[in-house]
Amino acid sequence: MLTAFTAGLSLITVSELGDKTFFIAAILAMRHPRRWVFTGAVLALALMTVLSVLLGQTVSLFPKALMHYLEVVLLAAFGLKLLYDAQQMPAENTGDEAKEAMNVVEEAEAKSPQHQTWLAICIEAFTLTFVAEWGDRTQFATIFLSAANNPIGITLGAILGHAICAAIAVFSGRLVCQRISERVMTAIGGLLFLIFAGVAWLEGSH
Repeated sequence: MLTAFTAGLSLITVSELGDKTFFIAAILAMRHPRRWVFTGAVLALALMTVLSVLLGQTVSLFPKALMHYLEVVLLAAFGLKLLYDAQQMPAENTGDEAKEAMNVVEEAEAKSPQHQTWLAICIEAFTLTFVAEWGDRTQFATIFLSAANNPIGITLGAILGHAICAAIAVFSGRLVCQRISERVMTAIGGLLFLIFAGVAWLEGSH
């Protein structure tokens, strides 16, 4: 369980820093009370994690050999894709993720009343975060990690990782957004995915 917890925590924490959901939380926190933005974002990410783990448990019903190869191939593919994306980014990258997040928030805010209640803020943060996270690489990684590891450990580690990233985004968003390098974080995320692919391969070979 500890291994699964560590895997979920490290993979999510590194992968989500500088991700679209990270910037959505940071931008919303600059406009609304931080505690409500944090609450909505974490609830959305926790729900997404639970759903992903449940899907992973369904997938685990397939033959173990097949699941082993799928996990390794998927993690390796994500890792190589992230390293390729990092290589294509300029050194001083302003970030497509940040621009997309700004567009999403602006569109949502334009449809909302000027003065929102705490519940409306939570719902907005929840909805924007949940939609942005659906189909994200970390969702698929969580599915396959939970299929091959202790689901409770993956769930707890992933939720804590999401909460850490959301807290950084919400409470230090402006400073972090100015200093974070999407190129560096993308490259680190790619290397981490490759490391987990290697670990999964070695564990499956025994």
